[in-house]
Amino acid sequence: MPTSLHLQEITPDNFETAINLRVRPDQEHAVAPVLKSLAEAYVHPAVAWPRLICDDDEVVGFLMAFLGIDWTGDGTDLRSGLWRLNIAAGKQGRGYGRFAVESVAAEIRRRGGTRLTTTWHPGPDGPSGFYLALGFQPTGEISGDQTVGTLELN
Repeated sequence: MPTSLHLQEITPDNFETAINLRVRPDQEHAVAPVLKSLAEAYVHPAVAWPRLICDDDEVVGFLMAFLGIDWTGDGTDLRSGLWRLNIAAGKQGRGYGRFAVESVAAEIRRRGGTRLTTTWHPGPDGPSGFYLALGFQPTGEISGDQTVGTLELN
């Protein structure tokens, strides 16, 4: 895996780069565009953690974590995890997605969490193979039309 990877906060200087990041056309149905994620981060600032994924000075992806979200709406099930993952078209298969998941896991651990939750588009054209290879386990839950999975953080 590249050693020059790091996360970068979204700022006025990199906002345009962030919103212009695109996944492959055949993946657009499976993940929201960065602009929608940033709008959600704006209206949910207490739980949203958006970051650019950079390899040296090049932006190669975007992630947004959720930290301590009230999953069921009644305060009994607080979860943290990966809300969005967008790796740029032409940049996939290079370890950037794994780096993103590991970065979110590290932030959750830093905040005292022990489990990373995420959702993914099910089916043969979705990223289930990626998440399962990282050790995520489907919970049997569905969120909207997405499969819910968790990764225990040791």
